[in-house]
Amino acid sequence: MRFLIWALIGSLPLLAGNDDTFLIRGATVHPVSSPEIQNGSILVRDGKIVGVGRNLSAPKGVKVIEAKGMHVYPGMIDSATQIGLSEISAVRETVDVGELGEFNPQLRAEIAINPSSEHIPVVRANGITTVIALPMSEGRGGGMGRGAAPQPPIITGQAALVHLDGWTWEEMDVKKSAAMAMDFPTIAASAGRFSDEMTSVPRGPSFADRTRQYETQMRELREFFEEARRYQTAKSSGTPLKPDLKFEAMLPVLEGKMPMMIVATRERAIRDAVKFSEDEKVKIVIADPKELGSMGPVLKEKGIPVILGATLALPLKEDDPYDAAFTLPGEFYKAGVKFAFGTFNNQFSRNLPYQAATAVAFGLPYEEALKAVTLNAAEIWGVADRVGSIEEGKWADLMMTDGDPLETKTQVKQLFIKGKNVDLENKHHRLYEKYMNRP
Repeated sequence: MRFLIWALIGSLPLLAGNDDTFLIRGATVHPVSSPEIQNGSILVRDGKIVGVGRNLSAPKGVKVIEAKGMHVYPGMIDSATQIGLSEISAVRETVDVGELGEFNPQLRAEIAINPSSEHIPVVRANGITTVIALPMSEGRGGGMGRGAAPQPPIITGQAALVHLDGWTWEEMDVKKSAAMAMDFPTIAASAGRFSDEMTSVPRGPSFADRTRQYETQMRELREFFEEARRYQTAKSSGTPLKPDLKFEAMLPVLEGKMPMMIVATRERAIRDAVKFSEDEKVKIVIADPKELGSMGPVLKEKGIPVILGATLALPLKEDDPYDAAFTLPGEFYKAGVKFAFGTFNNQFSRNLPYQAATAVAFGLPYEEALKAVTLNAAEIWGVADRVGSIEEGKWADLMMTDGDPLETKTQVKQLFIKGKNVDLENKHHRLYEKYMNRP
């Protein structure tokens, strides 16, 4: 009897695994990392892809999902969001994108994520499975506004790469500290293109005031790094010292284990950020650039990747062409700079595929646009061994669609995160059903 019990116990993992094993059969598979496979199949076991190809046979007893006429792509990755950190921008209590103070490297975005956010299922329903939750200066994506604090934050905290499924942030976790977020000091433009002494719109601080603030912030930033390095040296030498959470959080950055995700919108800010990274010997990712200028060869030579923001945006400067934001991804591609897309928002994260589609309409090759929301993003964040393409050994983050996911008319029919078939029901669907059935 005892041997029978042990035999049954030994078979439990195998029996449990059968529930997590399935075959998607007959679809057009788009691995992204290799050419598409007509009439392709994907075998998934225990959340991972164990087979990709034509005419794969299903093991006995395994569930088969017939997908003839469907397309299967890797789940998309939004490389800069406020998903789970901001719910209603007008209600301060639901906004947890950042904290007061100039230097907050100890703050970890994943701990603040709300897994029950209404934005998560909405975004998920459009094929997005993974996002970077990015601490930001309040106001960048929906807070109180950048000018709300006397001195805007510079280092805003640690960005987290998370799946859009899970009861807790621990279950959502893909990479806890994917990057250290920084809003790089800049000599910002005045209040805007419509500012004028004949209107009620203020012009904002003078150029001299902005220059002084920039110089002050740069000095404080360099002093902070100098203090962090002294802490690093003291700790490595075994000198007794009181633990400092801020400097402890900076150690992976100083050791080259964690990149800094630096928000730098203008060409000068990008140039300053690159020089800063060289001076401090840290890895960086440039985030939300609005222009490229002469920085293309520099970024390519140094292998610095970029996270591009909204393509559906107005021109940055008054004399820019109307399509400046639309053509910017194509400029980065021609310059040979690796990039991915990020929405830098919460509710608009659902528009990630259309952001890429706009770039395609204005010169970016389609294959590069698809990579920018899948494989490129995974490579930039150091998780290409797990997500970003459909390959054996990777997590089964898959979206099944009835067409091209960059087209607005395409519907996501099924979505899988680590092999789990995720419910696509969301608030937008509920409102649609409600008002379609209105008497």
